[in-house]
Amino acid sequence: MTRRVVVTGMGAVSPLGLDVASLWQGVVDARSGIGPITLFDTSGFDTRFAGEVKGFDATNYMDRKEARRTDRFVQLAIAAAQEALRSAELEVTPENRDEIGVFLASGIGGIETLVEQCDVMRTRGPGRVSPFVIPAMITNMAAGLVSIMSGARGPVSATPRRALVRRTRSARPPRLSGAAGQKRTMIVGGSEAPIVPIGVAGFSNMKALSSRNDSPPTASRPFDATRDGFVMAEGSAVLMLEDLAFAQARGARIMAELVGYGASSDAYHMTNLAEDGEGVARAISLSLQHGQVTPDEVGYINAHATSTPAGDPVETAAIKKVFGARAPHIPVSASKSQFGHLLGAAGALEAIVTILAMQNNLLPATINLHDPDPSCDLDYVPNQPRPARFDVALSNSFGFGGHNVCLAFRRFVD
Repeated sequence: MTRRVVVTGMGAVSPLGLDVASLWQGVVDARSGIGPITLFDTSGFDTRFAGEVKGFDATNYMDRKEARRTDRFVQLAIAAAQEALRSAELEVTPENRDEIGVFLASGIGGIETLVEQCDVMRTRGPGRVSPFVIPAMITNMAAGLVSIMSGARGPVSATPRRALVRRTRSARPPRLSGAAGQKRTMIVGGSEAPIVPIGVAGFSNMKALSSRNDSPPTASRPFDATRDGFVMAEGSAVLMLEDLAFAQARGARIMAELVGYGASSDAYHMTNLAEDGEGVARAISLSLQHGQVTPDEVGYINAHATSTPAGDPVETAAIKKVFGARAPHIPVSASKSQFGHLLGAAGALEAIVTILAMQNNLLPATINLHDPDPSCDLDYVPNQPRPARFDVALSNSFGFGGHNVCLAFRRFVD
């Protein structure tokens, strides 16, 4: 039996604001959410800026005692999940709670808590380590506490980076088989709070981060010839995925249909994409196949595009490989130019931007693109959003270790 899966709610806490409305307004304004790091003293760091969430107060989403016991990545996840549930107008009740699952990713988890408690152990001894250090730092705690907060009692898990993609299988997208996890609703997304000294130093010493300290808002510049690395960011994004029949029966507002996904591995390098782009192209092609989408139907691609010298040309080449002569005519934009790379939350946040773009008939811009790299020669919607109607959009996400994923969304038609 095939089942259609639709998006009925969205929540986001990002460098562009504390909710989805602020996120979208930032996209419309082509505004950067990147600035100097304020979460710690960056003296001596090669990179001193990031995409921070500004004005976030965890006690607006949980009581003060709970806030003291949870890491920032969990707090961000709870905030986004609460907005997503409100957006979906879905009440978790004793009658439906067993059929609502939670899958929230985090690539790094509670790194701030871990580092703080390591310092406590070194300076004050093991007996002074907080009993909450383990539940605060483990990556599945965002999913666990969202489940507790919401009352959802279906399957709960955390899969780094691609919870949105991998766990749509549990929600039974159309034309996907398998008996596991046949639930009516899934709370999916990701959360990340990596802007701590060890996180920034580690990525910086890999030479992965931009060091454009003199101009943080222009540092993330995908596809530009002068790009010098990605910009680390924090935040959370959550989507409500529902079985179409269940969503319609309860009168839910349907924002988009998730019609397909593709996943592949490069089996090539710890941190770099395979230079020929074959793995990326395979993920995109699989997404089209699973969604029964023809290349001619695709009207927009939200690129992974991190602003690294090596990665952006590979993604460009992969798009050309899949779409051939049509590739230059498909608008492609890089949302990371505005809010940086949210690591394990990036895919979910960019999926939300993709859906909002389709709803609002507006192509998001790739900001800071002033000197295009000759090897990156597609239509990247430079610097300002562009009005356009499209009914099918793709969202790409890639990760260290060679993981490639592509989602296909379609404007909902009953």
